[in-house]
Amino acid sequence: MSSLVLMLVGLAILGLGYAFYSKYLSKRVYRLDKGFKTPAHELSDGVDYVPTNKFILWGHHFTSVAGAAPIVGPAVAIIWGWLPAFLWVTLGTVFFAGMHDLGALWASTRNKGRSIGSLAARYIGKRGAALFLVVIFVLLLMVIAAFAVVITGLLVGTPSAVIPTWGAIVVALLVGVSVYKLKWPLLPVTIVGVVALYSLIVLGDQVPVVLPDDFLGIGPASFWIIALFVYGGIASMLPVWVLLQPRDYINGVQLFVGLALLYSSVLIGALFLSNKPELVAPMWNTAVPEGTPSMVPLLFVTIACGAISGFHGMVSSGTSSKQLDKETDARFVGYFGAVGEGLLSLGTILAVAGGIGSVARWEEIYSEFGAGGVNAFVEGGGLLMENGIGLPASLSATVLATMAVLFAATTMDTGMRLLRFVVQEIGQAANVKLNKYVATLVVVAVGLGLTFSQGLDGEGGMRIWPLFGTTNQLLASLTLSIIAIMLIRKRRNPLPALLPLIVVFIMSFWAAIEQLFSFTNPANPDWLLFVIDVVIIFASIWVAVEAFIAMRKAVKAPPEPEDADEKLEAVREES
Repeated sequence: MSSLVLMLVGLAILGLGYAFYSKYLSKRVYRLDKGFKTPAHELSDGVDYVPTNKFILWGHHFTSVAGAAPIVGPAVAIIWGWLPAFLWVTLGTVFFAGMHDLGALWASTRNKGRSIGSLAARYIGKRGAALFLVVIFVLLLMVIAAFAVVITGLLVGTPSAVIPTWGAIVVALLVGVSVYKLKWPLLPVTIVGVVALYSLIVLGDQVPVVLPDDFLGIGPASFWIIALFVYGGIASMLPVWVLLQPRDYINGVQLFVGLALLYSSVLIGALFLSNKPELVAPMWNTAVPEGTPSMVPLLFVTIACGAISGFHGMVSSGTSSKQLDKETDARFVGYFGAVGEGLLSLGTILAVAGGIGSVARWEEIYSEFGAGGVNAFVEGGGLLMENGIGLPASLSATVLATMAVLFAATTMDTGMRLLRFVVQEIGQAANVKLNKYVATLVVVAVGLGLTFSQGLDGEGGMRIWPLFGTTNQLLASLTLSIIAIMLIRKRRNPLPALLPLIVVFIMSFWAAIEQLFSFTNPANPDWLLFVIDVVIIFASIWVAVEAFIAMRKAVKAPPEPEDADEKLEAVREES
């Protein structure tokens, strides 16, 4: 089958989803109100609550939720065939991720920018909220530790990505000053910023940075991990307009440039080359390698970002809702942010299913479950761009590796900011007030402790990563339960939230149980992951029961007051 056909069908599904379903959700379900005073205006503080241009905010939101996961997930899950991955990415984005991300953004905006954990306390109850925070804390810890290891691996393995990775920080700082302090128009600043970023990519390709084995008394991997945590800690405390917003925005634009190059390569190759890009991966793989788990339910947790992800709800309610200028911007920021991630996942499928040169090479890469990942994406995408638009293989690899690094880095520093909020919320629950400096030190210390827990190579950062998929999707289902409760209380149609909630909870809970048994395998038991998995399963069951009880109460209770009264109710709750 031609890669072009798959690309066009995928783009059509995602485009129609944004054009029609997101409009239905915005007008009929969430009823977004242009005149509603958002938390960014009501609680403006110049640090976390900052009214933001919707394009800049989309860049922050999109790159924060994207990271490396929409690359890694599909690049691993394609071992079951390209069709299951394609269907889950496209339909999941339209009916699951878009609804979830937009809903979490709306829910938080209607509650003074509160996080999902805080919303759980209001809509589910304090007991459920406490356990909700446990799941969120574990998930965010997984993200910052694992992404530090992933970024480090790319910086060591692709030294040409070092200069553009760190140079992007300088570009972002200049973009932030230009837009917010000098008040320059966004379009020319964007053009100059993207040109500067791609110039750094070209420079990096010509001047790769390889650290010596003994650098400042430690190895390269240890140095990059420490540098990333120091950077992330500082970035998480800076006002969002200084670095977070402009960095994520310019990264978002460069991702779309990169995706345009990738998609153009498929189009040009199919129309003008004699050696047209064909899908070498099987449509439905009936000969998976020995040891590969069953597709159901593992497909639905292997591909999280790019279909639906609980981490998105934390970003929507943790940072994006605090920067929303007008409530109607939520459709573009939240739903189209999910569509952007779906486009990245679709591009990944095209790269690893059609970019790999031959069936033999594809089978060599996917000789065991868990193989492929970012390296398969870089290899396949690089070959597509080299054959399609004539971009040299080394430069293509640098473009794609830099893309993966920059998105992983934006997710990591956003994750650290979110985890700082969670630590402060946990402190409040324990009647201990933690300022942002102390909370950030706690985050950095715990993150570094986990990452180096199995040696200075950082392998500890991946120690609890096997639990990410199930934990992430369980969190998504719990977020959907909060959205459903809000809709029921407002007497609006809850089915757009309830149906994804049922599917995601069943699949993720099923996967968590399967993992639980795998951790007790006598040949290779892992009791740490077993205990953590038990805690996550217990917390998820408890919150799900509390959510079900809250839904039944919401059905029987009088309709919730309109927003003006709701805001007064929220103030009374806080006081």
